[in-house]
Amino acid sequence: MSRAESSWERLVSAALRRDRTGGVAGGNQSSIVGYVPSSLSNNRDIDAILRAADEIQDEDPNIARILCEHGYSLAQNLDPNSEGRGVLQFKTGLMSVIKQKLAKREVGNIDRSQDILRLQEFYRLYREKNNVDTLKEEEKQLRESGAFTDELERKTVKRKRVFATLKVLGSVLEQLAKEIPEELKHVIDSDAAMSEDTIAYNIIPLDAPVTTNATTTFPEVQAAVAALKYFPGLPKLPADFPIPVTRIADMLDFLHYIFGFQKDSVSNQREHIVLLLANEQSRLNIPEETEPKLDDAAVHKVFLKSLENYIKWCDYLCIQPAWSNLEAISGEKKLLFLSLYFLIWGEAANIRFLPECLCYIFHHMVREMDEILRQQVARPAESCMPVDSRGSDDGVSFLDHVIAPLYGVVSAEAFNNDNGRAPHSAWRNYDDFNEYFWSLHSFELGWPWRTSSSFFQKPIPRKKYELKTGRAKHRGKTSFVEHRTFLHLYHSFHRLWIFLAMMFQALAIIAFNKDDLTSTKTLREILSLGPTFVVMKFSESVLDVIMMYGAYSTTRRLAVSRIFLRFIWFGLASVFISFLYVKALKEPNSDSPIFKLYLIVIAIYGGVQFFFSILMRIPTCHNIANKCDRWPVIRFFKWMRQERHYVGRGMYERTSDFIKYLLFWLVVLSAKFSFAYFLQIEPLVSPTRMIVKQNNIPYSWHDFVSRKNYNALTVASLWAPVVAIYLLDIHIFYTIVSAFLGFLLGARDRLGEIRSLEAIHKLFEEFPGAFMRALHVPLTNRTSDTSHQAVDKNKVDAAHFAPFWNQIIKSLREEDYITDFEMELLLMPKNSGRLELVQWPLFLLSSKILLAKEIAAESNSQEEILERIERDDYMKYAVEEVYHTLKLVLTETLEAEGRMWVERIFDDIKASLKERNIHHDFQLNKLSLVITRVTAFLGILKENETPEHEKGAIKALQDLYDVMRLDILTFNMRGHYETWNILTQAWNEGRLFTKLKWPKDPEMKALVKRLYSLFTIKDSAAHVPRNLEARRRLQFFTNSLFMDVPPPKSVRKMLSFSVFTPYYSEVVLYSMAELTKRNEDGISILFYLQKIYPDEWKNFLARIGRDENALEGDLDNERDIIELRFWASYRGQTLARTVRGMMYYRKALMLQSYLERKAGRDDEDATDAEGFELSPEARAQADLKFTYVVTCQIYGRQKEDQKPEAVDIALLMQRNEALRIAYIDVVDTPKEGKSHTEYYSKLVKADISGKDKEIYSIKLPGDPKLGEGKPENQNHAIVFTRGNAIQTIDMNQDNYFEEALKMRNLLEEFDRDHGIRPPTILGVREHVFTGSVSSLASFMSNQETSFVTLGQRVLAKPLKIRMHYGHPDVFDRVFHITRGGISKASRVINISEDIFAGFNTTLRQGNVTHHEYIQVGKGRDVGLNQIALFEGKVAGGNGEQVLSRDVYRLGQLLDFFRMMSFFFTTVGFYLCTMLTVLTVYIFLYGRAYLALSGVGATIRERAILLDDTALSAALNAQFLFQIGVFTAVPMVLGFILEQGFLQAIVSFITMQFQLCTVFFTFSLGTRTHYFGRTILHGGARYQATGRGFVVKHIKFSENYRLYSRSHFVKGMEVILLLVVYLAYGNDEAGAVSYILLTVSSWFLAVSWLFAPYLFNPAGFEWQKVVEDFKEWTNWLFYRGGIGVKGAESWEAWWEEEMYGIVYKLQLQGSDTSFAVYGWSWVAFAMSIVLFKVFTFSQKISVNFQLLLRFIQGLSLLMALAGIIVAVVLTKLSVTDIFACVLAFIPTGWGILSIACAWKPVLKRMGMWKSIRSLARLYDALMGMLIFLPVALCAWFPFVSTFQTRMMFNQAFSRGLEISLILAGDNPNSGL
Repeated sequence: MSRAESSWERLVSAALRRDRTGGVAGGNQSSIVGYVPSSLSNNRDIDAILRAADEIQDEDPNIARILCEHGYSLAQNLDPNSEGRGVLQFKTGLMSVIKQKLAKREVGNIDRSQDILRLQEFYRLYREKNNVDTLKEEEKQLRESGAFTDELERKTVKRKRVFATLKVLGSVLEQLAKEIPEELKHVIDSDAAMSEDTIAYNIIPLDAPVTTNATTTFPEVQAAVAALKYFPGLPKLPADFPIPVTRIADMLDFLHYIFGFQKDSVSNQREHIVLLLANEQSRLNIPEETEPKLDDAAVHKVFLKSLENYIKWCDYLCIQPAWSNLEAISGEKKLLFLSLYFLIWGEAANIRFLPECLCYIFHHMVREMDEILRQQVARPAESCMPVDSRGSDDGVSFLDHVIAPLYGVVSAEAFNNDNGRAPHSAWRNYDDFNEYFWSLHSFELGWPWRTSSSFFQKPIPRKKYELKTGRAKHRGKTSFVEHRTFLHLYHSFHRLWIFLAMMFQALAIIAFNKDDLTSTKTLREILSLGPTFVVMKFSESVLDVIMMYGAYSTTRRLAVSRIFLRFIWFGLASVFISFLYVKALKEPNSDSPIFKLYLIVIAIYGGVQFFFSILMRIPTCHNIANKCDRWPVIRFFKWMRQERHYVGRGMYERTSDFIKYLLFWLVVLSAKFSFAYFLQIEPLVSPTRMIVKQNNIPYSWHDFVSRKNYNALTVASLWAPVVAIYLLDIHIFYTIVSAFLGFLLGARDRLGEIRSLEAIHKLFEEFPGAFMRALHVPLTNRTSDTSHQAVDKNKVDAAHFAPFWNQIIKSLREEDYITDFEMELLLMPKNSGRLELVQWPLFLLSSKILLAKEIAAESNSQEEILERIERDDYMKYAVEEVYHTLKLVLTETLEAEGRMWVERIFDDIKASLKERNIHHDFQLNKLSLVITRVTAFLGILKENETPEHEKGAIKALQDLYDVMRLDILTFNMRGHYETWNILTQAWNEGRLFTKLKWPKDPEMKALVKRLYSLFTIKDSAAHVPRNLEARRRLQFFTNSLFMDVPPPKSVRKMLSFSVFTPYYSEVVLYSMAELTKRNEDGISILFYLQKIYPDEWKNFLARIGRDENALEGDLDNERDIIELRFWASYRGQTLARTVRGMMYYRKALMLQSYLERKAGRDDEDATDAEGFELSPEARAQADLKFTYVVTCQIYGRQKEDQKPEAVDIALLMQRNEALRIAYIDVVDTPKEGKSHTEYYSKLVKADISGKDKEIYSIKLPGDPKLGEGKPENQNHAIVFTRGNAIQTIDMNQDNYFEEALKMRNLLEEFDRDHGIRPPTILGVREHVFTGSVSSLASFMSNQETSFVTLGQRVLAKPLKIRMHYGHPDVFDRVFHITRGGISKASRVINISEDIFAGFNTTLRQGNVTHHEYIQVGKGRDVGLNQIALFEGKVAGGNGEQVLSRDVYRLGQLLDFFRMMSFFFTTVGFYLCTMLTVLTVYIFLYGRAYLALSGVGATIRERAILLDDTALSAALNAQFLFQIGVFTAVPMVLGFILEQGFLQAIVSFITMQFQLCTVFFTFSLGTRTHYFGRTILHGGARYQATGRGFVVKHIKFSENYRLYSRSHFVKGMEVILLLVVYLAYGNDEAGAVSYILLTVSSWFLAVSWLFAPYLFNPAGFEWQKVVEDFKEWTNWLFYRGGIGVKGAESWEAWWEEEMYGIVYKLQLQGSDTSFAVYGWSWVAFAMSIVLFKVFTFSQKISVNFQLLLRFIQGLSLLMALAGIIVAVVLTKLSVTDIFACVLAFIPTGWGILSIACAWKPVLKRMGMWKSIRSLARLYDALMGMLIFLPVALCAWFPFVSTFQTRMMFNQAFSRGLEISLILAGDNPNSGL
């Protein structure tokens, strides 16, 4: 990676100074300027001047002073009154700097008259000092040498810095001096020409020829640039139109002039278009020419892709596109249209969310341009000029006259939504504006805009507390209204509910008539499905009418007509068919005309419905249906059946795909309806009949409800849970079937085949071949795989695999996952040397030689030796390699007789092996002696050559000779007398080993070192690497090599892509202060990380050259501290981690490109990757294919406020030269005496001086944040992205080098066959890297993993309904930017902005796939509160989705089976979750009714429901089944697939011991609460959940505030119902029955009440419990007030949060009159009065303390006396008092709930304080009921120990003492 070393050092020093002094960012005293205010319009020049001053201040303070003064004068001229934001502070700071510079000179006045001479002289001296004349020449020579070294990098950086400074000095001289000497002027001009590459550019320097950037040398880039040049048909530009001298005019200059686009926007789009065209050209396999020319095919493809949406829009509206004949358009015209579209898009700002509005603008601007093209000289377009200046060139601005009017009305509506609190129906969102352009009515807006149109009417600003907007000027919604109601669930998915209702009806009829299924009566009852269907269809048409309220005035008349026609049609049909059915029922036989007529009507109606279903839904019939559109009758019926919107047309799939998901749903539905019939409906038939026949059941209360109505409530209480389960259990069966199918699909895709280190060892020799097939470009000279060429092929594969494998291993070491020794073992030799065999990594061969030696010594024959060695392939490879390498090393090292001896020995060994006499000819039991001598020799030989080393080597060889001669050789030497005589003579004369040729070349030195390692490594490397994360990554990467991966194209021919990360204000890089700051438990982040990742901490210390026992306080080196900050940040969820991960893409592309270029040049060492990161061509090629933009929304404000985040972001830019930062700059400028705020979208990169370098600055029409923050942040910066694809990445994600190698494979999926349409979103697998932090984190990790792998695998194929569920999916960039972007941004309704990208893609005929051979890391929330907030956000987002038009259209327009897939994987999941909880309530309220009414006892006495217990137990088990299935089945199958069966069982059991079921049950409540609340009341908002490390104890009161209303109240309600049922619903024999029936309900309630404390770190430590109680009571009784927050006072919190037992009293006996009910209210009122007496306000009673106490005491005594008298004199009992309490608790809560709704009335009546006191009592009681069990458990120390073990079991399994961490026992003195 390129590093400007000196600026890097300075930036490091500045950052460290801030860290140590605790200063803020930008507070560097050595720097002249930290931030030039953007309100200074010429701030780029001022910034450059001050940077130059900073550069030379140490060299010549006088010159620095001159530059600073000039900068000050420029600022003064631009803003003399300092009205702009930050200008006054800037000037003041600069003046103080100038004075400091003056203070450095001697005392006396300064002679400023000499400043110009000083500047001129310094200019000459600076040139001489830096050898300017030779600087560029030296760099050129180095570059031409082809040696990509750090020296070249330093030369380049130095040249850039020197010329940048010279450019500033020359510019200041020209501005200050009236005359400059001619010679100096010539030098300045010459230097300025050489400093052109200091001009800011993004990727391609189009406005300045740059020698160091190789992008302009690529033929495809040259061809694209040439294609855009000014062609003859274009009118001439005015002579004064500015065009840089470094390039010629092009067609974008023409468009710039006539439409008034912004200069930077034009520059941005020029590069964008050039890159699109160049990348398309590079994929066409066009041979290189001397004059590169853009191919027409490339132009045509980019043109069609970019304008496809416009062409479809014209076709939908039946209007002629801007061209008459597409085929007749010339290439130049296509490029002109393309350029115009992208210039419109690039400057449209928020209007980019309205893609069809952009089509409208483009349509009219093309026509306007056509008029101008007919003229000789270009003139400005009238649409982009002010009305009063038409005809002149003044004020031409596309932004001001085209975009600003649209932005004005969109922003007015957005600001009128009361920050998202206003009803959706009261204001127009982005979709409403866009859908206006789906109609020809939009052409009423004219061109230029007719701003008097009602479309541009702005709403009256909403006043505070006003519920409605001013209707006088309010324009209605367009085609859809998002009313807040649960009815949307029926409205959007009515087909599903009609189907379920009719099936339930049919199954019930069959169950009630199972003994007589063939009778006429049964047939007639079955035919009742007809009226059911039409009535439900009529209810859907009624909803159509109701839901469109608020949009009738603006919706197309045809659409409104359709709604009312359907309403009339289904109204008449329901009346007619119901009438016919009733009449038919009255007929005695089935031959009556009425009955036959009914059958005919039903048959015709059903036949037509079925026919159109086939016609509209089945893909093969779709083309026929489209061809029938010319028949008016068919067109009418299609229109009646389905509204024709611009989106949602043609959402059909290939027939084979349709059959697949049809079969899937047939399996699910078969299981569901079988279960429903046999286990739910059929068992209830007999009990229902018996209950209905009972007409003398005595009721315990007034029985007016149940009198003479067949005991309807009893029947309802019996059937209600069944109906609820019937509605939700389809999701259970979907989950089970999809889990098993996902398992099978994963197994088919070969997932989980390599799941252990053992598998990596076993299969490693297959990796090179698999890598070449999967990830490497096919070799042109690749040999065929025949037997005699197999070794060569394996050698070639290994040689090409080695550089990639080694880079993976090096990245693991750089990330501190492995040690230096492990890296040495894992690295693979180059395999490009003289050895003919494959050299494998040492970790496969370690200790194999020593084992082989033992085998050789123990064996009795050569056959036995070979057989035992060949059992282990790697032992065999080790022996072969040692044999050949030792021979090569000795032969190359020795000369003359010494080499003869070596050759003789090896020839004899070879001959002996051939004759199979090795064990006879050699003493193999003494091999250890040979190994010892050889090892000694190699140990010396691997060192540098010295006389001492040479003597030692000779001595070692002599020892080896002795051993071989005396101990090893046993064969007869008669055959080689002459050779041995020569050797013996040489030995005797002492010259056998005198001549050594010491290894000098790197290859030989590497062989010696490797051979030494093979002999000396004694331990097995079976556990290398030891780090679990390193193992996981290597396992996944190697496994993916055997999966179905598309073959890659070369880097030059691959698709280009961008990575896009939105950032707001999260952690960029941990500072030392943050890392060492202790929390209240004494734990710092750094200490925590050291304990959680001990091996990585040691590896880090080794990497920076420190002892492994060093403490962070010992790190005094500045670079070490920076590295420490990065080390810690890379283990958190920080932006630094994300940037590092994503920049691996560039590194991978550079490596791939570098090696491909070497292979293409037939380089001798084509697999040597040394220096690939410094290669200009590799870097340029990577930059053409990859762009990384982080859109830091408030970076400008952070710089201005001198926030540390700004400096850290600058630090990241310095570390990553290709990183680009986009941000919104807010500029306050004085205008006509008032401050005027302007907004700019800016792109910056790192400068050589360590500052930002502004590339583009595009003015926006206003504040870009009109909707949700994240999508608006993405939208403003998406114009700076490049390429064919864009990967969306959150700032809590990570990436890995080995995965980055597969990106070009993934991009090829866009051209693969994935169905009837090409893919538009490629789904990517995620790995949750936070799973090892705690048990909660592992639960979230496992839950997430099962969804992003197994779940999405099935959604993509076969269900064809996968959406975009967040990042890291890869988008077809051009498809999406021309269709509204990669997310939607309307306020609140698009709170879950990501998934709407998937909805939009599907509705616009896109295709979403899923791929699991590549993965990206992702962090998740790790604490319970964080998780709850996150799940609440997602559930709330789903609640808003229910209301959205996207979900409505998908529910209406998808075919039935895809619609079901869509429903049950989006909003249906949350609905079924909510129904699960409601089922518990329905069941318990039903039981309470049976218990309290007395019906249950009567039924038991009469033994009517003998099977009721079994049935209820089945229903109850269903609930447990529900919870278990959601989490268990997909998880277990996912575990089995990727971990193996045994490990999966262990993991699952471990999770159970960690109480995962409690957690998932608790999450059930979270999702239910937020989903339901959002649909009913709204309130969904983005939750900043926090992404830190959670080991902090959460206080009791904080948990209570967070979960009180969502969980605790509901849990208490369930417990109350269970107590009522226990008290009154069970007889003596019912204990077992009660337990069976209620165990899961008790489990639910307990989980909801106590999970926050079970999963609270140190939640059961006695000391913390005591502190929590004190804090909670203080909070509870602290009175609120103005400014008091909810976290400080119960009263403030309570204000923020406001958004039948009596008949069982023995006292009433058998009386069921209403009087008893009345007397119960009297008793309740008396208890309220008594409560009021005891809570009388202390403020009032302060003067009457004694009297008040007396009254309170007297009241208590009277109450107790009254109760005692009642017990003695009446039939009142103690159980009655218990019953009263049970009755009063819910009654009081109900009164409280009603009182909150009537708050204003009660305040006026003076009763609000009493209500508040009652509410406090309830919260106090509920808190105490929860707190007491927690305190009781805390009393026993072992509970706390168990909880710690449960929460941090993952860490315990790695031998960590979490209890030490939690106790804050920190031994590190440096903290």
